[in-house]
Amino acid sequence: MALAATLLAVIAWQQPVDATARAAALPANFQQKELFKGKVTAPTNVEFSPDGRVFVAEKSGIIKVFDSLADTEPEIFADLRQQTFNGWDRGMLGMALHPEFPADPRVYVMYSYNGVMGGNFPRWPSADGSSDNCPDPPGAYNEGCVVAGRISVLSPAVQARAALSSAAQAGPVSERVLIEDWCQQFSSHSIGSLAFGKDGMLYAGGGDGASFNYADWGQKNNACGDPPGAAGTALTAPTGQGGALRSQDLRTTGDPATLDGTIIRVNPDTGEGAAGNPLPSGGVNVRRIVAYGLRNPFRFTIRPGTNEVWLGDVGYGAWEEINRLTEPFGTMRNFGWPCYEGTARQSAYDAANLNICENLYGAGTSAVTAPYYAYHHSAKVVPNETCSTGSSSSSGVSFYAGTTYPAQYRGALFFTDYSRNCVWAMKPGTNGLPDKTKIETFATDAGTIVELQSGPNGDLFGTDIMGGRIVRYVYNGVNNPPVAAIKSSVTSGALPLTVDFDGTTSSDADGDLPLTYAWDLDGDGAYDDSTDPRPSHTYSAKGTYTVGLRVTDARGAADTSTQPIVAGSTPPTATITAPGADLTWQVGERVDFSGGGTDAEDGALTGASLKWQMIMHHCPSDCHEHTVTGQNGESGSFVAPDHEYPSRIELRLTATDSEGLTDTKSVMLQPKTTQLTVASNPAGIPLTLLQTTKAAPFTSTVIIGSTVSVSAPTTTQMVARKGYEFAGWSDGGASAHNIVAPATATTLTANYRLKTNLALNRPAKTSSVEKAGFEGPKAVDGSMTTRWSSQRTDTQWIEVDLGTVKKVGFANLKWEAAYGRDYRVQTSTGGGVWTTVRTVTGGNGGDDWVSFTPRDARWIRMYGLKRATTYGYSLWEMEVYDR
Repeated sequence: MALAATLLAVIAWQQPVDATARAAALPANFQQKELFKGKVTAPTNVEFSPDGRVFVAEKSGIIKVFDSLADTEPEIFADLRQQTFNGWDRGMLGMALHPEFPADPRVYVMYSYNGVMGGNFPRWPSADGSSDNCPDPPGAYNEGCVVAGRISVLSPAVQARAALSSAAQAGPVSERVLIEDWCQQFSSHSIGSLAFGKDGMLYAGGGDGASFNYADWGQKNNACGDPPGAAGTALTAPTGQGGALRSQDLRTTGDPATLDGTIIRVNPDTGEGAAGNPLPSGGVNVRRIVAYGLRNPFRFTIRPGTNEVWLGDVGYGAWEEINRLTEPFGTMRNFGWPCYEGTARQSAYDAANLNICENLYGAGTSAVTAPYYAYHHSAKVVPNETCSTGSSSSSGVSFYAGTTYPAQYRGALFFTDYSRNCVWAMKPGTNGLPDKTKIETFATDAGTIVELQSGPNGDLFGTDIMGGRIVRYVYNGVNNPPVAAIKSSVTSGALPLTVDFDGTTSSDADGDLPLTYAWDLDGDGAYDDSTDPRPSHTYSAKGTYTVGLRVTDARGAADTSTQPIVAGSTPPTATITAPGADLTWQVGERVDFSGGGTDAEDGALTGASLKWQMIMHHCPSDCHEHTVTGQNGESGSFVAPDHEYPSRIELRLTATDSEGLTDTKSVMLQPKTTQLTVASNPAGIPLTLLQTTKAAPFTSTVIIGSTVSVSAPTTTQMVARKGYEFAGWSDGGASAHNIVAPATATTLTANYRLKTNLALNRPAKTSSVEKAGFEGPKAVDGSMTTRWSSQRTDTQWIEVDLGTVKKVGFANLKWEAAYGRDYRVQTSTGGGVWTTVRTVTGGNGGDDWVSFTPRDARWIRMYGLKRATTYGYSLWEMEVYDR
């Protein structure tokens, strides 16, 4: 391949220019090396061939191949931009080489397909063929631009078999679609990783395709046609099975299973479920699945020497998970999303009382597989580390199986977080497995790493999507090489161009001084132009010169750095004329923009020379970015997206001249917000607003026009020792529903009414009475001044006759100071047969709100087993309710 100079983005007002990016902080003797900077755009995957070639997948749908790690000019291996929907978190996200590569030259890719399942592409075309956007209508946050997910096999066109003659051509390769599924209405949680196991089978993961803004069970348009309604029919709680509940699709039988929220294991030749999978006699998708109940298993890795899948599942409101899927695969694993997050119930979905989740809760925690490890969004992974908290996104996992790193890292599981910009190592314990008590902060300021991959020499490599580079973590043994750094007075300018260079910011961690310098100032590849730490050079001929600096320490270790100098040209100037920073936006509002670029040599810049990007910054504490879309040209517009507050939009314009020099300007646009209060009548009932559940009233700041989910419990609520049932929201919505945040501060009230106490004034019998005036009927007369008290022995009981068989599911025992520590709640429909529906141990008196699975009962009783005091059992009231 031809060797060409790398053109870095140059911001005209930066003087002097420092070519060294902020280095990651690493353990002693480790170094982070930067590869392919400026040659890859938004990389998502890197794969290494045994013949030395390096394959890099870009989010837009392009795969580039480098001859080696030293190559600076890649070839295009495949261009699938027309098939790939590249917007928000959608794009080409997975890639794997066949295990026998290059003898078997197949490359496997996983991407968001720009079309519906079985449909043509591109369904949502973009003006530049790369930066895709969802038009309005249908609206990315309303009906949604529905796409699918694909796994395809790419083969060199000249080697394509006759059976592949119908495959679409994609650059120099032939594409055969292996699997098409993963219906996705919204802009994230689409598809993720591909990897081959020791068994030669292909493993893949995909997300739930749901909204990340609110608890989604299909209530907005149900674009994927999940039960029980048709596509375009909004689903309601508790019966909805859409949105995030697609991750639990294996537990529903009314529709064919999808692959949303699953890990699959398939034959790489046919796409069929592999032998040994849990459900070999099910439908085509059922046969593929080995685990489900996942939100966004964006990245996973196969533990070396096994087929174990170790996956990072991106969390919602609270927890990031690392899950372990072990052999054999004969047993299906359910990791619980969206009913569970971490090991606890997910509050927003729990509050909606969805049938699928309620059934799973009823099966007990043993029905789900707990995370191998989880960390909370507000917590440090390692105490006192500098990595931020708040925004969190599990984004890379890989085992270290090499031999050059210190022994403590061999077999360690490395994992990274896109939002926190850190990498950690979970070092192995005595059993050889990663030990949750042995986690080390490995790299800080690492970049936006979205994949970790093992590569040459066993080293770990990271794919930095926002940094546009691949990084390599190298261990240098007992002698750290120096770090070469170049500063230059300018990086471009008119002829003759005199540039002052400075290499003295180069450093050596071991202090092996003095450092010696060798410069390649004329860009011919030979470090023979100067040994001065601060040389100067004048360029008299127009061109781009790749200046190099080689720095050597006192023990002979060396490092190099390069800096492009463009002689005979000056950077352009980008200008944003609209909007100004004072413009504020609400969800769904159209924002017009305009701007331009001028260049001293090229004049006015137009068309593709002007590239706009719309970037969402989400900042709950620390910030992370989503590149929503892009456009080219002097003007355009976008529709303000829906996102949880606090968020803001950056509109970024990059002007590029004919020499590849750039200038970037941006404007940050703040949202219009309002205060949304949820209240209950009576006050104090726990309500859910988005991801927050707490006693009402409480207030949250929301972006005007955003979609907000609210839930009110439909189970019996006890307030001031009285039972209440849900009567309705003040806006007429169901107990769990969405609202659109209004333009003014609003209070939404969940109204409750007193429930009917089924035991009130019903006949009551007791095992004993302490003395006259404390008989059983005193505990069901509705008065808190009269009570039943038993004799001072165990066991004792009180039973209430409800008159007829009723559905009951809740008892409230209002104890006097003498209370039962251990007791049973029992029901009967007759014949003297009692069924224990709840056993309480270690009770602490007061009001005991005892719920149980609703059941038919004519009689209900409290059967005391152990008193808490030397007195008997004493109840002010025994109340009985349905659920």
